[in-house]
Amino acid sequence: MGRICIVTADITRLKVDAIVNAANSTLLGGGGVDGAIHRAAGAELLAYCRTLGGCPTGESRITPGFNLPAQWVIHTVGPVWQGGDQDEPGLLRDCYVNSFKLATEQGCRTIAFPAISTGVYGYPKRKAAIEALSVMGDWHDRFDEITACCFSQSDADLYHALCPKCLVGD
Repeated sequence: MGRICIVTADITRLKVDAIVNAANSTLLGGGGVDGAIHRAAGAELLAYCRTLGGCPTGESRITPGFNLPAQWVIHTVGPVWQGGDQDEPGLLRDCYVNSFKLATEQGCRTIAFPAISTGVYGYPKRKAAIEALSVMGDWHDRFDEITACCFSQSDADLYHALCPKCLVGD
C-alpha cells in the first residue's frame, strides 16, 4: 500500500517517476507551474509537445521529462472555474484519474501533482484539494508514493487539514 505525501516544494526538482503539469490546452507552456516545467525541462519538451496537437480539458498526455529529474511529465488540462455548475468537479477528477492511468501504463511507482486549476483557472483551493485527495486515495494502493506538491505552506496546511493521515515533509 502506497503513501500520500504533502510537500511544499518546486515540482521541477522532485525525484519521482512522473510529475504532473497543470497545462493549458495547447501544451505549449504558459505561466505558473506549466511555465516552470517547460523552462526546467528545456526546449526539447516544447518541441515534443508541438507534435501532440494539444489536449482537451480533463484529459492528459505524457512526454519524456528531458532535463527534469522526473522521467515523465504528464500534462493535464484542468477546468476553468465558472461557479461549479459546468461539470468542473468531474473534469478536475478526470485530470487526476487520466494522469494516474498514464502513469500506470508507463510503470510509474511515484508521482507528484501540483494543485491543478487553482491558479489562473480560479478553482477554489479547498474544493480542488478535496477532489485531488479523494482521487489520490482511490489510487494510492497502485503507487509507492503519491505527492501533493504545494506551492505555499498555506496550501500544504490546507491539504494536511483535509488529510491528517497524509505524511508531511519537505
